[in-house]
Amino acid sequence: MKKSDTPDFDPSGPAANDGIFGLPYAEKQAKLVYVPVPWEATTSYGGGTSDGPSAILEASRQIDLYDGEVEKPYTAGLFMRGESGELRKWNVQAKRDAAKVIAALEKGKDAPKPSLKLVNALSEKVNAWVYGQTRGILKEKKIPALVGGDHAAPWGAIKAAAEAFPGLGVLHFDAHHDLRVAYEGFVWSHASIFYNVLEKLPVKKLVQVGIRDFSQEERAYVRGQGKRCAVFYDSDLAKRRFAGRPFSRTARDIAAELPKNVWVSFDIDGLDQRFCPSTGTPVPGGLDFAEAVHIIETIVRSGRRIVGFDLCKVSPGKDSEWDANVGARLLYKLSAWALASQRLARILPSRHK
Repeated sequence: MKKSDTPDFDPSGPAANDGIFGLPYAEKQAKLVYVPVPWEATTSYGGGTSDGPSAILEASRQIDLYDGEVEKPYTAGLFMRGESGELRKWNVQAKRDAAKVIAALEKGKDAPKPSLKLVNALSEKVNAWVYGQTRGILKEKKIPALVGGDHAAPWGAIKAAAEAFPGLGVLHFDAHHDLRVAYEGFVWSHASIFYNVLEKLPVKKLVQVGIRDFSQEERAYVRGQGKRCAVFYDSDLAKRRFAGRPFSRTARDIAAELPKNVWVSFDIDGLDQRFCPSTGTPVPGGLDFAEAVHIIETIVRSGRRIVGFDLCKVSPGKDSEWDANVGARLLYKLSAWALASQRLARILPSRHK
């Protein structure tokens, strides 16, 4: 971006604009574009993640823009598109019929076929919409970032990235594998996204971090993938800490599993629940915020390139703004390191060798 194109504002002052992080950039000025995806049709436990994008946008205006690791990431330009009214309508329709399917299954009955068919059809529409949005951003040589919504939301984005970057790797933070086959009959369930990624997309490597709640079938499926899938289970990460192994070495081990180009898919429940108490499927354990950011920093410092990312499952909660606050801060850190990985922001020298 040319200096003359940079909006005039005080980065140390209070947010004076309604853009993401209070920034005044127009989309044409931005090198990183956020796409809100208020979708949670197949949520199988707690809800509210469709309100995650708007809650993160609101909370983002409270964040200081200076970053201690990546210098002035905001100067590359950050812009969030408006929510799609049509997608919101699809979400309402799909949630209504998904509830009928889930209620029938809980009573031991067969899922109503018309409802199941509608949810799957609307999910495909969302996939196509997200794919089109992401593909367009990539064609403009910008970094796409999806803000969910549940973890079904980014499938179309990962598809667009896999097409644009042959040999793509995916770094997946989560409490769950998300490798179930058409969970509850929903082909595009949030619990099935990475089964669909591995089965339907030319992704070279899936690296999962923080996994601690999964089925026997999912574990068997991972093992059957061989070297295409590497998992750093939460229990294994804990045992490394108990044995006194530096976390910096664990982060390097994670980075070593990834190819050059990486999509980061971050389900907020990959963090310890104290950071996201309102998320839909909380599980005890998980990463500390600083540990997650250190992993992302390590993959960038090791020469990997973040071509795009998503942040999902932030649920604002009825009585607290904490989840959105944490989500907004994680979003800014993801953005900073993605920009740095593409030399659109300068990495400050490490203070600890």
